[in-house]
Amino acid sequence: MIERSAIPATFTIERHYPAKPARVFAAWASVEAKARWAYCDEAWKPQLHELDFRVGGRERAITGPAGGTRHIFEAVYWDIVPDERIIFSYDMHLDARRISVSLSTIEFLAEAGGTRMRFTEQGVFLDGYDDIAGREEGTRIGLDNLERMLRHAEAA
Repeated sequence: MIERSAIPATFTIERHYPAKPARVFAAWASVEAKARWAYCDEAWKPQLHELDFRVGGRERAITGPAGGTRHIFEAVYWDIVPDERIIFSYDMHLDARRISVSLSTIEFLAEAGGTRMRFTEQGVFLDGYDDIAGREEGTRIGLDNLERMLRHAEAA
């Protein structure tokens, strides 16, 4: 029998990116752009990534180690203000097991030399899968990838 639990947790990550808010926002708005930065492990090639970026639209991604546990991300977009804000909710599964449900808010703020991006996640980790530190670490890796992509494009 599974021991049931629901552990809430919140984290916020702020980053400065060397690009205007419209460019940073655009990196979230297309599946092609997200495919270049949004994964936290280079060895986990996406098996599927679909994105319908609009209010009410959905995103679905499946990744994971070859032959191993599938990490399934399923999101719904609730609020999109171009170049300013994105709000979406999502759940994560390890194969068929739901491990968390989250609400994420991303704010894009113009500042000298680029954009201050604030990412806040309010999550509930389910049934013994209490790994907020791992979730935050994976998010930081993705945001580091985004910075490298933006800096590389800036240099090109």
